[in-house]
Amino acid sequence: VQLQASGGGLVQAGGSLKLSCSVSEHTASGYVLGWFRQAPGKEREFVAAIRWSRPGTRTGDSVKGRFTISRDNAKNMVYLQMNNLKPEDTAVYYCAAGYRGLASIDLNQNSYTIWGRGTQVTVSS
Repeated sequence: VQLQASGGGLVQAGGSLKLSCSVSEHTASGYVLGWFRQAPGKEREFVAAIRWSRPGTRTGDSVKGRFTISRDNAKNMVYLQMNNLKPEDTAVYYCAAGYRGLASIDLNQNSYTIWGRGTQVTVSS
């Protein structure tokens, strides 16, 4: 699996952005695709995740109700729609993948073994 994130940028508070993650073909069933973020001086934080081939998503508490993860298997893409952005959402956002089989979606970054290059999201107040 190879990943490439895009779509970051500068947006005013209250605005929206949609991040995209390109997923290489032949991604096996059982993989989970996730979004994490890391702000300067802070630990990497779980944002959202989605199963690649079965129903199931999880969203982090800090973005619940504002961010939505989705996928388009035909296009090999995973998306993160971010609405009502806040300055505290400013971070580098990473797309990641991990094999979970039938296990539940994990919020722990250690379960994600494949990482793409991050994309910067900056929210101005």
